[in-house]
Amino acid sequence: RAVGWLTCDNMHHQWLLLAACFWVIFMFMVASKFITLTFKDPDGYSTKQELLFLTAVPEAGRSAEEKHFPGELKPTGKMLGDSQPVQPLVYLERLELIRNVCRDEALRNLSHTAVSKFVLDRIFVCDKHKILFCQTPKVGNTQWKKVLIVLNGVFPSIEEIPENVVHDHEKNGLPRLSSFSEAEIQKRLKTYFKFFIVRDPFERLISAFKDKFVHNPRFEPWYRHEIAPGIIRKYRKNRTETRGIQFEDFVRYLGDPNHRWLDLQFGDHIIHWVTYVELCAPCEIKYSVIGHHETLEEDAPYILREAGIDHLVSYPTIPPGITVYNRTKVQSYFLGISKRDIRRLYTRFEGDFKLFGYQKPDFLLN
Repeated sequence: RAVGWLTCDNMHHQWLLLAACFWVIFMFMVASKFITLTFKDPDGYSTKQELLFLTAVPEAGRSAEEKHFPGELKPTGKMLGDSQPVQPLVYLERLELIRNVCRDEALRNLSHTAVSKFVLDRIFVCDKHKILFCQTPKVGNTQWKKVLIVLNGVFPSIEEIPENVVHDHEKNGLPRLSSFSEAEIQKRLKTYFKFFIVRDPFERLISAFKDKFVHNPRFEPWYRHEIAPGIIRKYRKNRTETRGIQFEDFVRYLGDPNHRWLDLQFGDHIIHWVTYVELCAPCEIKYSVIGHHETLEEDAPYILREAGIDHLVSYPTIPPGITVYNRTKVQSYFLGISKRDIRRLYTRFEGDFKLFGYQKPDFLLN
């Protein structure tokens, strides 16, 4: 009987030991699941989304391992585990498109330009926050100038900047990159945050024509009294026509392969209608962000965050609908202009359309 009791007791101990082993295994599985859940992305993105993280092409001041969110994920201001800020895919795609077009030998004449004094004159400097802004007129540049004027400490707020000061380079406190030595220029180009804004090239030309030749501010009389007559003399088809400059005259001037001799006479006033390539040299200068006028509501806050200045200044309020592409307006302005002249205009601005992802305006060309 004693032997039987001992045997039963041993079996009882074995069952207890086996149960204890199962308990340890069960607890380990629970703990493992808890650890897995704890280390998931705090914002709860799905596995499919997590797989979409990209490694950015290195920029000045950024590591090659920097991670970025895909385009459909809005930036939250949060940091990933490696303490690097995230960047939506759309902005990376814009930079990648520029790199690809710049490598296209067939478009080389339309995408490349020398980093001349003309280009350096377009780039404004904020040394305090290490920012370079390339001016592309008729794309909301006045507002970006105001942002930089405040950052440079010339005025305490955007609202306090007089309109006549914004473009007065004696008073606005915005140094041009061309004012520095060659070594200082190169240092800033390599290390500063660099950006500019674009919009549909043809819609920008319409805006330039309206602003300079139709509305023609009183403080800029030379557009109507000097530049317009020069364009009319060379490009007006009907010599008996006595009206002021028409959009058709403007298109014929811009599409003329030999426009440069007239450009030289007009001087720096041509900045309002020359290509983005001629203004900012996007194939030669490695910009950090390219903003689009059509998505400025999202792009402006993003640029301020990327430049690290969103806590210091805000982009002025954008009136509703002002940045939306207006195809009807474009069609109405080009109505009655010959296909030959429109195609010649497109040929000149093709580099801008391709570099910045704007659709070829086949509704005007065919």
